[in-house]
Amino acid sequence: MTKKYNAVVYFEIPVVDIERAIAFYKSVFSFTFEREVIDNNEMALFPFAEENAGISGALAKGEIYKPTIDGVVIYFKTEDIDMTLKKVIGSGGQILYPKTSNGDLGFVAEFEDCEGNRIALHQSSN
Repeated sequence: MTKKYNAVVYFEIPVVDIERAIAFYKSVFSFTFEREVIDNNEMALFPFAEENAGISGALAKGEIYKPTIDGVVIYFKTEDIDMTLKKVIGSGGQILYPKTSNGDLGFVAEFEDCEGNRIALHQSSN
């Protein structure tokens, strides 16, 4: 039997100032990062554990990476969307779409990070 996979397996968030971006995401989500250079691009890898559900990715700095609020939107899970939005503001980001009910699925919100990317949040209803 062939194992089935979800369609998305990895993401990269473009950054201009990788140190500033690491500080922002560490402040908002308490993430720790592993630094790498891949194909001459600076990467700060988000935490990843094989035993956990979901995917991981990296903050990515390089010639081909251009931050934007107009591209793909990535959703980060949070247990407390209100507290996370407060941390976003306190860390230099801004709210683009306020906390909104998504019915039985929970709540969503969107913010602009310190690099100019649109990032979304999801909080489960349970």
